[in-house]
Amino acid sequence: MPPMETKHPAHMIEMTSGSLWKNIFLFSIPLMFSQILEVLFNLSDVAIAGKFAGYLALGSVGSTTLLVSLFTGFLLGLGSGINVRTAHELGVGDREAISNTIHSALLISLITGFVTCFACLFFARPMLGLLGTKAELMDGAVTYLQIYALGMPAMGIYNCGNGILSACGDTRRPLYYLTIAGILNVILNLFFVIVLHMAAAGVAIASVIAQYLSALLILRNLLRRTDACRLHPAKLRFHGPSCRAILLIGIPTGIQNALFAIANLFVQVGVNSFDAVMVSGNSAAANADTLIYNVMAAFHTACASFVSRNLGAGNRSRIMKSYLISLTYSFVSAAIMGTLLLRFGREFLSIFASERPVIDAGMQRIGIMGMSYAVSAFMDCTIAASRGLGKSIPPTVIVIMGSCIFRIIWVYTIFAHFRTIPSLYLLYVFSWAITAAAEIFYYIVSYRKIMHPMAA
Repeated sequence: MPPMETKHPAHMIEMTSGSLWKNIFLFSIPLMFSQILEVLFNLSDVAIAGKFAGYLALGSVGSTTLLVSLFTGFLLGLGSGINVRTAHELGVGDREAISNTIHSALLISLITGFVTCFACLFFARPMLGLLGTKAELMDGAVTYLQIYALGMPAMGIYNCGNGILSACGDTRRPLYYLTIAGILNVILNLFFVIVLHMAAAGVAIASVIAQYLSALLILRNLLRRTDACRLHPAKLRFHGPSCRAILLIGIPTGIQNALFAIANLFVQVGVNSFDAVMVSGNSAAANADTLIYNVMAAFHTACASFVSRNLGAGNRSRIMKSYLISLTYSFVSAAIMGTLLLRFGREFLSIFASERPVIDAGMQRIGIMGMSYAVSAFMDCTIAASRGLGKSIPPTVIVIMGSCIFRIIWVYTIFAHFRTIPSLYLLYVFSWAITAAAEIFYYIVSYRKIMHPMAA
């Protein structure tokens, strides 16, 4: 097979040669900013709804959070499968396989986006009812979810394109596209809510328009590329091996994301057993989770991309190094942010709450979580490395057992016995530690099995 042309523009990071410390860092920084921006733009939806449309609009938007997380988490998982598969084929250098992967991936993403869209359109009210949505919030929540769902096909396209570009080593362009779409989202939020007085519906419409803009921008890039990842509409069709490879990673990852949200419901039940002050403090402190997790997630994505790309290229020495370097970056970033959170926790909580009892309650969570985030790096980065090796189902099963079922058992045993807020928050660090140990063992075994034939 003739080697692929190796031209690497300035915005693309080389994965199979050069300094891994430097390249993984440069690869991760745009991803990190993308994750942070996404959090901030999502917070703007909530902030604008609450500030300018009233508490009912805020409650309506907030009532859909779990369902939105479930469906978007599945689409993000699918994007991970696309990223890993594309990176592997790029490493191998098989142009036909690359083309088959990206064209199959786009169709899979579109169909998944439409399926989730129709699920929300037709079953929004029953699903919200199962979650116990308040009667006074139900109509607004249904409206928001149904409108928001119209953007899920676009979300599928964007995640697909993001996965492909990241596999190519280009994490800057998705950041640019997200920034443009996010700014438009904020502007439209203000227009629809303040000028047109559309409340929750206005926030949803703004999100949909922004999602389609980001999808169009990333499609434009794929259509205009000159390398093996160029999209040709005439070649759009399902290719069996590519579809199976994408879904083998994407579906378990998506299910894992969804189950995390469900497992955390049981944690929230435990929090809700305390008074309103503690619940409010927990909600304020939990805002740090999303921010820190998303920063760490940039290094986990880098890990999966670099491991898969070098596996495809047969670079044995760079596979384990990619994992260890990504893990180091993730651990150090979590440790630094956790330490800063412990030091400036009250200042952070004051952004979301002004009452001293609420801030005191929030500090109980921060006091434990600030020292625990770094532990999760071992779990999440190792999962990413396993997926980079093409392993997905066993890591997902381990996560389900260690970080989902374990948490539910903890709530009904350890927490049920002590009935203290620290005994509830400690489930995070223990579940992460147990899951990490099992994931590391599985990764080492898988790595050795894969490396043995490569050495033969």
